[in-house]
Amino acid sequence: QVQLEESGGGLVQAGGSLRLSCAASGVTFSRYAMAWFRQAPGKEREFVAAIGINGGNTFYADSVKGRFTISTNYKNTVYLQMNSLKPEDTAVYYCAADLNIEVVRTTTRATSWGQGTQVTVSS
Repeated sequence: QVQLEESGGGLVQAGGSLRLSCAASGVTFSRYAMAWFRQAPGKEREFVAAIGINGGNTFYADSVKGRFTISTNYKNTVYLQMNSLKPEDTAVYYCAADLNIEVVRTTTRATSWGQGTQVTVSS
């Protein structure tokens, strides 16, 4: 099972940018599809973006298309570049990993999850 650690969260004004990082360890990183989810207070965890095994196809939630970009360094880290941030993007952001891209991008049943990093966007 892969261990995941997120970083890069913080407080930013609306319209600003942040880049989240998720460092993976314990397994062969290139075998895993990776995703970002977020959970706002009182709401269910929701899909944000995913990237296929070995940096393959990328997928985005409609709410972040054109503003967020998922990428990888092909070694052990996946990133989420977040631009034009809105107050409704405020949430705890979680990194997830699974051997199956369909599992990691369409469900919350990925085999590995990080502890999350808080993103707060002020208006």
